[in-house]
Amino acid sequence: MRTLPLALIAAALAAGAALPAAAQSAGDWTLAVGAHQVDPKSDNGALADGTLPLAIGSSARPTIAAEYFVRDNLGIEVLAALPFHHDIDVKGVGKVGSTKHLPPTVSLQYHFNSAGTVSPLLGIGVNYTTFFSEATTGALAGTKLDLKDSWGLAAHAGLDFKVGQSGKIRVDVRWIDIDTDVSVDGARLGTANIDPLVYGAAYVLTF
Repeated sequence: MRTLPLALIAAALAAGAALPAAAQSAGDWTLAVGAHQVDPKSDNGALADGTLPLAIGSSARPTIAAEYFVRDNLGIEVLAALPFHHDIDVKGVGKVGSTKHLPPTVSLQYHFNSAGTVSPLLGIGVNYTTFFSEATTGALAGTKLDLKDSWGLAAHAGLDFKVGQSGKIRVDVRWIDIDTDVSVDGARLGTANIDPLVYGAAYVLTF
């Protein structure tokens, strides 16, 4: 499942090293509207002293990102989305709960060959993830689940394909460091390590 996102990162790195920079001018804005999937890593940790191994499901939602270019080719991007929804399973037990989250992310990113037909980008930033609407079912039915908000680093790689004078189609992938403390009925059980890849596509308009 993660072969394509990892290949995209490698392609962006290779293209960025090979292509000369051309100006995406200081003062420009871009708006990207698309859809992305949050795909948590396969090992999400274990609760209750390692006795409850977690499996957190994937979720896809519409996304929007605005970027302002502080210098030629160098921009600050803010990513937002509709709330993602994730099922929470305990391996061997089944579904025990669910949660929604919002992961706004701010990144500093560089665009290579920005005037060309294909333009790679690389970025690094900070993510804040807030969890809400936690619910329990199955073995945890009737209990109160609480997931603490998370701060972490984020990395971004993508390729923009020029469409017309001011439009681009973007395919991209992010890695986000998301760890949340898990409590049930007020008792802390441990930490869920979500650390997802977030990948998808968007239409990007420059103005």
